[in-house]
Amino acid sequence: MTRHLLDVTDLTTDELRLVLQLAQRTDLPPVLAGKGVALIFEKPSNRTRHSMEMAVVRLGGHPVYTRGEEVGFDDRESVEDITRVMGGYHDVLGVRTLAHSIAVRMTMVSAVPVVNLLSERAHPLQAIADVLTMQQVHGTLDGRTIAFVGDYNNVSRSLAEACVMLGAQISLGCPVGYHATDEELQRLNLLGSGAAIQAHAAAEAVAGAIAVHTDSWTSMGQEAERGARAKAFERFTITEQVMAAAEPGAGFYHCLPASRGVEVTAEVIDGPQSHVFAQAHNRLHAACGALAFLMGVC
Repeated sequence: MTRHLLDVTDLTTDELRLVLQLAQRTDLPPVLAGKGVALIFEKPSNRTRHSMEMAVVRLGGHPVYTRGEEVGFDDRESVEDITRVMGGYHDVLGVRTLAHSIAVRMTMVSAVPVVNLLSERAHPLQAIADVLTMQQVHGTLDGRTIAFVGDYNNVSRSLAEACVMLGAQISLGCPVGYHATDEELQRLNLLGSGAAIQAHAAAEAVAGAIAVHTDSWTSMGQEAERGARAKAFERFTITEQVMAAAEPGAGFYHCLPASRGVEVTAEVIDGPQSHVFAQAHNRLHAACGALAFLMGVC
């Protein structure tokens, strides 16, 4: 059966641990030798494009970057036709899409693995890089508290899933209206031995946390909401005072790009507690681990 990776929860907990182990290996076999990997980008990205292309190269394959307008999902051709055609050329299809439903439709007709490089629902490779970085910095996450402050969006959802699956407590600090619903918290709490809780104040959310995450308050496609979001999130900036409420030595994490002085101060993101560039570099290793897993390395 063809395996796909659209959400972190497409993996079992043991499989997630295996992907993390593969991500740390320096001796991965060239499982993509002589094979192509299509990388379809409806939304541009720095880290996703470079990390995926270099991951494919490291595994011996050939990446083909394709802009969304070149394929025209449901405009020039149907999602299903594009998927079937590309599956005849490539052994993996990666898609960074405006709609999660496009990725889902691809999996329904694809004979090769489909990888979600980002959708409005999920960002699984970012979450894998996040937990990989935290493990390298802090050791095991089992029984530890991880905080996310900001919008409950694709990044925080995937991070929360990975943390709960690995036995951590994820503490969400989100403004009312941008928070996880009760039903979503219940879903998260069924995923593993960890737990998901929620507060509506930044300092409360980070209390006892070994790691503090945030994300841009306004993502691509939400520019019209920038003013409303700035007002809603104005008390959720990660400052040195907020970091002081976390555990001593707590790390700061951001998936980037960051707006200094908005969701995080320069003193924090550029300070000694910040691990954002190790986190960004681990996007490459997360991609290697995920691709190796999908190609059958164990």
